[in-house]
Amino acid sequence: MKIMITGGGGFIGTYLTRFLTAQGHRITALGTSPPLVPQACESIRFITADTSKKGAWQDELKKVDAVINLAGKTIFKRWTEKYKQDVYESRVKTTTNIVEALPDKSNLLLLNASAAGFYGHRGDDLLNEQEPGGNDFLAVVCRDWEKAAEQARSLGVRVVLARFGVVLGNNGGALAQMIPAYRFYVGGPLGSGTQWFPWIHIQDLLQAVDFLLHHDEIDGPVNFCGTYPARNRDLALALGRAMGRPSFMQVPAFLIRLLMGELGNAVLFSQRSIPQKLLHHGFTFTYPDIESALRATLTHHPATFSRSTD
Repeated sequence: MKIMITGGGGFIGTYLTRFLTAQGHRITALGTSPPLVPQACESIRFITADTSKKGAWQDELKKVDAVINLAGKTIFKRWTEKYKQDVYESRVKTTTNIVEALPDKSNLLLLNASAAGFYGHRGDDLLNEQEPGGNDFLAVVCRDWEKAAEQARSLGVRVVLARFGVVLGNNGGALAQMIPAYRFYVGGPLGSGTQWFPWIHIQDLLQAVDFLLHHDEIDGPVNFCGTYPARNRDLALALGRAMGRPSFMQVPAFLIRLLMGELGNAVLFSQRSIPQKLLHHGFTFTYPDIESALRATLTHHPATFSRSTD
């Protein structure tokens, strides 16, 4: 297949580009900065473009069989009103531009990123794909992001809305933010630690994308998260064990909000999401629980996540 990946130079996009190329697909990756790893294959082409703006990059959409839309500015930055607008527009405008340029009456797949943040703060509620969305900032971003993608249905496009949990993998993502605290023996739960933490190992994410490429009967929202949800305190304990470090330095909720502002509230939200649709269609997770996911990541990449006592 010929596949376009927007946000192709980022953490998930880099992994997907390499994985799908190895599966025999031809990849056109788009982003505002080069990929995290050098291009090493004729089957990969990288185009520098700001996809939140219309441009020549849209012509490439006439040449592909599938689009994987990952574009969007990171949320892990202090939320000024201006930056919140950037977070919103980088997602919604990109998606609108993609849909506007898609060919009519095609058999394309649009796999559009979203997030477990769609559900808002839900406490202990068990969240499958049929649950309603929240009304906080990130929930509204996800709602409008998904709504923009859904417009492609009128063109005959199959639309999958990939509601990602926090992605655990090497060379970036959430672990790159968490590891330093544990290295210096100050890791631990955030706030009460009782909030549910939606997560997925990068290898399961890649396999799930491949699964969806080959299962035309699946569309609409799909939760990309591990089989067994984990509370934040369970994540802290598992990460401490995997690194051979303590995990008792609990960070008070008020301090998180003080240091991070509105983003701090989002960090403390609870989303107990489950991958009901993937499991219903027979997808098997390699890393269904947080212990196995962290152990595999840290064991396979000792140079990056050292367990030394320095």
